[in-house]
Amino acid sequence: MFTKLIAKFKNNLILSKKKWFIWNKESSAIKEINNMKTIPSILLVGIEYQKETIYKNTVKFAKGFKSNNALLWGTRGNGKSTIIKSIFNEISKKYINLKLVQLEKKDLDNISDVYNFLEIQNKFQFIIFIDDLSFENDNYEYKKIKSILDGGIKNQPNNILIYATSNRRHLISQDMIDNEKSSAIHTHENVEEKISLSDRFGLWIGFHNISQDEYLKIIRNYNLYFKIELNESQIMDSLKWSKSRGNRSGRTAWQYIIETASNKGINIDY
Repeated sequence: MFTKLIAKFKNNLILSKKKWFIWNKESSAIKEINNMKTIPSILLVGIEYQKETIYKNTVKFAKGFKSNNALLWGTRGNGKSTIIKSIFNEISKKYINLKLVQLEKKDLDNISDVYNFLEIQNKFQFIIFIDDLSFENDNYEYKKIKSILDGGIKNQPNNILIYATSNRRHLISQDMIDNEKSSAIHTHENVEEKISLSDRFGLWIGFHNISQDEYLKIIRNYNLYFKIELNESQIMDSLKWSKSRGNRSGRTAWQYIIETASNKGINIDY
């Protein structure tokens, strides 16, 4: 009993001082992340609705209200992970009880241990962040998190919220769905059982391809914020950069800014 009290004291001490953590499977505990940085949410343009939705949900949770788990899905490189980290970073400056714990997809089978560990740290509110959540093979891993999110024996503690990102709305590949349609005896039931995983998230927040104007607005915002002093010709060159990458996205814009800033001898810090 005394050992447990000492362990809880140490956990609360660490949690009081830090706000970014990652789940350590080996020790069945959280490990602090130092020097975590994320760009200000004001620089995330073209996704105003997504920002507002996550912001409001996170503030409610930080205040202690029951809030919805969220699935951020859609095209790669358009801010799904960044918006979670940026919004969390800004809100946690006011609500110091709010903490973020990253859980790797490979450690999903450990999530009951994560619940057990975080639930007793009831002075704090925890967002469990699962990045790039998807299931390629029909190995039924998806059933683990499906049960956890809704209807499992172990209910999700009130001081825990899950934010997950995925390139897929239903978290599983279209091939899995198509295979089920072509081979299952009870086709409709089996397909519904698979795609219902995403229904366990109360919020679905979609991220879609951005327009050329939105892409250039991102470039211009970065240019002003970081004082890179790109001229209009250099800003338009970002379109050539995106074509060479085969991808016009917020991530591509950020990579262009890093490249052009370093060419000017500017080290971006934020």
